[in-house]
Amino acid sequence: MENLFSKIYKDKTVLVTGHTGFKGSWLSFWLHKMGAKVIGYSLETPTNPSHIELLALDIISIIGDIRDLDKLNEVFDEYKPDIVFHLAAQPLVRLSYENPIETYETNVIGTLKVFEACRKHNLKVIVNITSDKAYENKEWIWGYRENDPMGGYDPYSSSKGCADLLASSYRNSYFNLKEYKKTHNTLLATCRAGNVIGGGDWAKDRLITDIMVSVSLNKKVSIRNPYATRPWEHVLEPLSGYLHIGQKLLEEKKEFAQAWNFGPSDEGSITVEEVVKNVKKHWNKIDYEINKDSNQFHEAKLLKLDCSKAHIKLKWKDVWDSDTTFEKTVKWYKAYYEEDKKVLTQKDLESYITDAKAKNIEWAIK
Repeated sequence: MENLFSKIYKDKTVLVTGHTGFKGSWLSFWLHKMGAKVIGYSLETPTNPSHIELLALDIISIIGDIRDLDKLNEVFDEYKPDIVFHLAAQPLVRLSYENPIETYETNVIGTLKVFEACRKHNLKVIVNITSDKAYENKEWIWGYRENDPMGGYDPYSSSKGCADLLASSYRNSYFNLKEYKKTHNTLLATCRAGNVIGGGDWAKDRLITDIMVSVSLNKKVSIRNPYATRPWEHVLEPLSGYLHIGQKLLEEKKEFAQAWNFGPSDEGSITVEEVVKNVKKHWNKIDYEINKDSNQFHEAKLLKLDCSKAHIKLKWKDVWDSDTTFEKTVKWYKAYYEEDKKVLTQKDLESYITDAKAKNIEWAIK
């Protein structure tokens, strides 16, 4: 795996904020396998079971809050990272309604403090991860492009829109591309992805997690928003995009220091009920019931991304179609629950890379 992304990550010191979370654990695993020195910085493991603990990676894991600027500075002083992947966040819509102050403090002020630590230490590369929910969602049928306005109905989505605007401000104010290599040496990109699924996610209020936990307990899963349409993609899809952007910026290609969408092809945008029917094909024990709640909080019914920019300029594209994505995800959980906590993360990553090479995707072959 060291040859992926032009061998750029071998022996690099990479700071991953939020490494104990779902995407952060998969990213840390992939970086470790490519020979990077991974420094994880996060709150305590948020779930039990925990993907990061199941992986038992030989990485440096620091328990800390991104709102703690002094501790962030200590980490930067000690480990001197080459690149930061900033994923740490309060990631749940429902929880953002219950605790908006913590959501904004973490997702906005926390991001601000990460940027300040990067600025103080003249960091080379920042890959900032926000969300497709950062866009002002008009619920139209077209995908959102990177230059569409930020917005956010609920506190979570709004906080991600704010974090995106914050990144844009820092790119203009402190990391201006015209001043690159003159007054600063930092390149900052922001990445937005759709609904990400895959093995090892046990966070609350996530459809796939709810389904898998319910079936493990021989219970029906309750579906509250069956007609909501989302762009479903395997976790490895956006991670390949984040890593590719990181590669370009480490190569000092400043034209890539901007915003990027990483979402599935149009066939990956399907309704919640269609998702449940699809995963049921791969685990016949799955059972569900529709349970609409007229008092539930607002959730967007339609949201998708236009990824033309990544397809054309980065030569990035998704590797797995929706059927493969759901199959891989279900098999991961099925192996965990029915084969004595067997973990298929390594197998899935190897399969993904093999399929990417077969499609001649740039990051996998150069």
